[in-house]
Amino acid sequence: MKSICLEGKIIDLSKPIVMGILNCTPNSFYDGGKFTDEKSIINQVEKMLEEEASIIDVGGASSKPNIEETPLELEISRISFAIKVIKKYFPASYISIDTYRSEVAQIALSQGACMINDISAGELDSKMLPLVAQSKVPYIGMHMKGNPQNMQKNTHYEDILIEMYHYFSHKISYAHDLGINDYILDVGFGFAKKSEQNFHILKNLAYFKNLNKILLVGISRKSMIYNTLGISANESLNGTTALNMVALQNGADILRVHDVKEAVETVKLFNELNKSK
Repeated sequence: MKSICLEGKIIDLSKPIVMGILNCTPNSFYDGGKFTDEKSIINQVEKMLEEEASIIDVGGASSKPNIEETPLELEISRISFAIKVIKKYFPASYISIDTYRSEVAQIALSQGACMINDISAGELDSKMLPLVAQSKVPYIGMHMKGNPQNMQKNTHYEDILIEMYHYFSHKISYAHDLGINDYILDVGFGFAKKSEQNFHILKNLAYFKNLNKILLVGISRKSMIYNTLGISANESLNGTTALNMVALQNGADILRVHDVKEAVETVKLFNELNKSK
């Protein structure tokens, strides 16, 4: 059975689940500035949980291309506030912390987070994986070259699928050596990748299932959608839903999204499709 352990409970992933995004930042590419006070956080988390989000992914620093790095203390302040609010009003919820900094992750775990989502897969902080091993929490390692400030200058690959496969093989091996079992792969759509590369990866997503790990897909409202369609991020929900179904058909186990209701409906339709003969 495919599963992860959150707060001592086994979460069944034999059917896909949905992770809801809570960006507590003023400058995220889609929803920046929307969820920075207590009322807006409560309303959004309540909405996502009612719409059947299994996990809430809290971020305090934008990782969009060319963004200036957020000061450490500011990121800590943002995520600490959000986690305290969520745990006060929704104590049974599962919180993931979206950060590549071990200091931020450690504080988040101490305040009630039970999962780490790292866009750098440990590349930007050598203390991150040892912290994960010590804390015994599920870890999402994403593929990226460079950092958010320069990643879009690092889009050259001889064979992107093979290079990413080797990247993850190395990361998984190191994680296993540390005793990390719940390692989740995120191929990193939009991170050090051109639009056509993103679509190539999505089309061949099943290639990474050979690594025998849970696969997370985060394509929600990204530029690969709105640039292709000639629209804005605000108009890209329909495109997101369409590509989320493709991701599920190609092996995604977790959908990380801004719009939980539509993603959950997509999962339900996918499950029904798989039942049919």
